[in-house]
Amino acid sequence: MPMSALTGSRLRARRVALGLRQADLAERVGISASYLNLIEHNRRRIADALLIRLAQVLDQPVQAFQEGVGGAVLDELRAAAARLPGAELERTEDFAGRYPGWSALVTGLHQRVVGLERALEEVSDRMSHDPHLSASLHEVLSAVSSVHSTAAILADTDDIEPEWQKRFLVNLQSDSKRLALGAEALVRYLDSAGQAEERGFASPQEEVEAWLASSDWQGADLAGVASSAGREMAQGFLAQAQRDAAALPDPAFGAALAELGPDPMRLAARFGAEVMAAFRRIALHPAAQAGLVCCDASGTLTLRKPLTGFALPRFGAACPLWPLFTALGRPMTPIETVIDVAGGARFRVLAFCQPRYPAGFRGPELREAAMLILPEADFAAEAVAVGSTCRICQRAGCAARREPSILTA
Repeated sequence: MPMSALTGSRLRARRVALGLRQADLAERVGISASYLNLIEHNRRRIADALLIRLAQVLDQPVQAFQEGVGGAVLDELRAAAARLPGAELERTEDFAGRYPGWSALVTGLHQRVVGLERALEEVSDRMSHDPHLSASLHEVLSAVSSVHSTAAILADTDDIEPEWQKRFLVNLQSDSKRLALGAEALVRYLDSAGQAEERGFASPQEEVEAWLASSDWQGADLAGVASSAGREMAQGFLAQAQRDAAALPDPAFGAALAELGPDPMRLAARFGAEVMAAFRRIALHPAAQAGLVCCDASGTLTLRKPLTGFALPRFGAACPLWPLFTALGRPMTPIETVIDVAGGARFRVLAFCQPRYPAGFRGPELREAAMLILPEADFAAEAVAVGSTCRICQRAGCAARREPSILTA
């Protein structure tokens, strides 16, 4: 019968909740009060028969005193503690077991903070890198400047000839109309950002990724992709997925994945397929819990399948310390490492770069790199500290920092 390290603490909490004295409970189950005191302070293990008697007297199922704290709760508490030093990490399970309500409050606040940071990241990235927003803002500001200049001339000049005054008034009307239309388009665009049912996407890639996410990355009816560029990109993705599925077909691939684990090299060797195809098949397989990031030789992210806890930049450059970019400079070299992201979450990362020569021997070399992101529960393993993008990374003293973080004071 499995025992939790906090079984005694739970017994004590239940006894106190019922208003029983330690001596009374000990007498009812046939042990001494001093022995029960040691049990309640987790200094003695409890025999199965004794635990059953205690559970009966305390009117609780035995499982209520046996089950340990869930690993997800402990991971979330550790992640919250990593933001500010000083918490006793070695007592995380003790805290969660004794004070489940406070634990829920702490983890809830941490998740809220993470959510707000990601919302701030999206707004900041959109303001900095969204080409549609930049063009709309430029149009509005240009119209405002033109209206201001024309109005200033009309207001400050007393002896304008009627012909020139008429021209200025025509220009003022035209610029005012342009300003109204630009402002209306800007408001409509901002209102639609974040609404899946409206377009509001900054690029065809973002539109396609939203379409894939809505179908759990399996691809579905192209009716969900509105723009012609997005449909062309979606068709390319589906064609590539079909080629990958033909090279690593189910159900054999699912069985191999269960046998070998998410190892792209071994899976590719098992089926005689390309390693990059194995990366994509693992990340997009329904049975695998994995994220995937791909980039080309310029470092531009060409595919972003997120994994909970690992924030991916919506616009702009990603963290240069990602193993993805290390692999880009070491083609055909498998890279495996554990990364630690801001907030304390850890992931196991497999990265690989494969060059291609579609134009033949004398043609250019095209490189594609992929990074498979897998959950990592070992908090004792040595890890590489990375971020999402410099704009929201709070790591002080990072040698790879390009710009100050907007989250620091």
